[in-house]
Amino acid sequence: MEREEAIKRLKKLEGVDLRPLADKFDVTVWVGGKKNKGWAGHVLERYLGLPINSAQSPNFGSWELKIVPLKRDRNGKLRIKETMAITMIDPYNVKNTPFEQSHLLNKLRKAVICARIFESQEETRSLLFRVVTFDLDDPAIYDLVKKDYELVREVVRRRGFEALTGKMGVLVQPRTKGPGHGSTSRAFYARKGFVERMLGLLNP
Repeated sequence: MEREEAIKRLKKLEGVDLRPLADKFDVTVWVGGKKNKGWAGHVLERYLGLPINSAQSPNFGSWELKIVPLKRDRNGKLRIKETMAITMIDPYNVKNTPFEQSHLLNKLRKAVICARIFESQEETRSLLFRVVTFDLDDPAIYDLVKKDYELVREVVRRRGFEALTGKMGVLVQPRTKGPGHGSTSRAFYARKGFVERMLGLLNP
């Protein structure tokens, strides 16, 4: 499916509660008291006719679909709830791959970002708030993301994969990913301010 067609279809869901659609598309939200954290993204993938997967290449071939949760602050203003996972970090691949051929760039080069409103841990209701396109075509933003990637490459080369920390990176950070605090896998995450910029919640 071309990105333009997907945008048209996803725009029809703006303001729609995604929770009933999870049942419609047989997407599990809770299993044995444990939440499927990616349920909303799976709903959108099923809605667009894409099999659920977590491949490192863009999941629609030429473009990437991402969904992020928003929550209201004390003043009622919508804010990014958490950083956005972009792609897993394979230390061998990152160490030997320049930014121009990286999975990180492939994921951010041409994306569709969907924001849903998180209301409670029970996830009984969640409206799709906004659907936007994001292309990594602003030279200043491109350079910052590239510097964040090259920093990760340098640390992996000089100090090893275990030396990566979430404190690194201006727009994109390398952080542990997986269940529990003992996880050894890591992924690139877009920081909250970067995601707010993507969604137009933050002035450039």
